[in-house]
Parts: sequence; structure tokens; C-alpha cells
Amino acid sequence: MAAKRKVDNLMALAVLATVVQRPMHRYEIASLMRARGKDQDMDVKWGSLYTVVQNLAKHGFLEVIGTSRQGARPERTVYQITEAGRQEMLDWTRELLSTPEPEHPKFAAGLSVQMILSPDEVTALLQARLGRLEESIAARRAAITGHLKEVPRLFLVEDEFAVAMVEAEAAWVRALLEELTSGSFPDLASWRAFHDGGEMPRELAELSERGLTGD
Repeated sequence: MAAKRKVDNLMALAVLATVVQRPMHRYEIASLMRARGKDQDMDVKWGSLYTVVQNLAKHGFLEVIGTSRQGARPERTVYQITEAGRQEMLDWTRELLSTPEPEHPKFAAGLSVQMILSPDEVTALLQARLGRLEESIAARRAAITGHLKEVPRLFLVEDEFAVAMVEAEAAWVRALLEELTSGSFPDLASWRAFHDGGEMPRELAELSERGLTGD
């Protein structure tokens, strides 16, 4: 089971993993995180960076070691990671790598209510999705190949994982489309009858009423 963290925003982990390199101010943290594409790896809201850094300092994971100034710009507070912050970063990373956690992608939410659309419309929508997925896979693969010329693979494994997830989704959508277009998808007749007649077939209505784990 995942541990309850004092600062549980994943952006905090990205901040710790950036500041561990050397002390820096918030602008440097943001610049390095952007350069490393952290906003592609996790849900990063740049407007919350100030609050995240403040919370990390509040809980003893970062500490202020001074200020810096460049030219006429205002002074900037410089932070460094503490020993507690280093341990939090290591423990959090180990947990993320070793412990599966349930995720709730928006696609799953759409699939859960797809019956409100006709089978033909769902098929068309999934075909459009598959096309976009295939374009994304090709673009991401090309980007990784290009980056490998300059960046060690150690820093690209999260990109490889992202591509693998998209490829798995594309394979699943492709298989579902084959069932829908061939007519082998279970309950397809009842689904069509619902949209053709405007009334949910009795067997589906009963399932809907009692749920999948009914008595």
C-alpha cells in the first residue's frame, strides 16, 4: 500500500529530483524541469510550483541557504535538499517503481458509458482514436531515436514506457474494432436493438439495475 506523504503532489518529487543536483532558486528549478520534459512525464501545473516548493520547505525536505541576484532582477531565494528530503525522494521513487496503483484514465471513463452511443458511432470514434494513436506512436518513436544520438538511454526510459503504453492501447483498440466490425462482439445485437428501438433490452436492463456484482 502506498505511503501517505506530507507533500503528495508528484511535482514535489520532480522538484526534489531536480534540486538534488545542486542548490537553486525556483526559476532554475522550473527551467531545468521544462528542459527535461517533466511536464510530459507527470501532471505538472507550473502555477503551483511556488506552493510546492514552500510546502517542501515547510516539511523539512528543502531548506533555504541564501539568496541570489542577477543584474537588476529581484533577489531569489535559493533552496537545497535536506537529508530528510533526500530520503523522501528515494523512498517515493522506490514506491512508484515497485508498487502498482490503480489509475483512472479518461478513456476508461468513456468506455464505461459507451452504450449510450450506437455501435456504429463507437466504431467510428475508435477508428479515429486508433489513427491518432498510431500517429503518436510514430512521432514518439522518431523522437526517441533522435534523442538517443545525444541523450543516454538512462534518461529516456520513461519515454519508452509512454510509447509502450500507447502501443498497448492501440493494440487493444484494434482488437475491439475487429470484434465490432466482424460482428463477433458479445451483446452487439442487444446493443443495436437498444438504439434501433429506443428501449433497453430486458437482459441489459436487469444487469444495469443490479450491477455487475449483483445478488
